[in-house]
Amino acid sequence: MSLISRLTVTVATLALGATLATGCATARGMKEDAGAAGTAMKGAAETVDVKTALISDSTIDASSINVDTDAAAKRVTLRGSVPTAEQKAEAEKIAKQEAPGYTIVNQLAVVPK
Repeated sequence: MSLISRLTVTVATLALGATLATGCATARGMKEDAGAAGTAMKGAAETVDVKTALISDSTIDASSINVDTDAAAKRVTLRGSVPTAEQKAEAEKIAKQEAPGYTIVNQLAVVPK
């Protein structure tokens, strides 16, 4: 085999190796990205479930309640305000029911109307 042929085979082999290594890294990255997307979707679902339950409850004025979910940390945070301490406690109770396994951080302020 001539020197040029050997160089061509060597370059082709190196290029193939680099392509395969990049492909593996990309596949790994895609798997990690898919996992992160799944976690984000789970968090979004928990947010919707909690907010929907709060809005549906006739004993709570949920118009000023913001629900944030960190699915990776398994934490739901309630922010905003409600008119009474009873509504604050009930909002936390509902969040616990709707997001089992999540820690509920109740940062709601009681602001009488």
